[in-house]
Amino acid sequence: MPRRPAAPMPDELRHFLRAQQHPARSVPCPHCGAHAHRPCVLRSSGRQLPQPHPQRVSDWARTTACCPECQVEAGAPCHDEGKARVTVHARRYQEAEETCA
Repeated sequence: MPRRPAAPMPDELRHFLRAQQHPARSVPCPHCGAHAHRPCVLRSSGRQLPQPHPQRVSDWARTTACCPECQVEAGAPCHDEGKARVTVHARRYQEAEETCA
């Protein structure tokens, strides 16, 4: 039996669902390659994850907030005494969350 096409999602519901997502989904995921506003996936199975990968959250915090720990502008990577960090400082995560609240 052929499958009938689904009804289009109302804009109100689409906006509500997007608001319920982690704000890090606004940037692409460097780990799994998920596009902005799409969920992260397991590369091995393609299964969607309920939460974004840590690298994606770190990228989101870097692009969203200035770091109170090392005093860098939004977009610049955090550093420890001049040595670049792979992730951002914990205080920068807090700053990014407060920005989006």
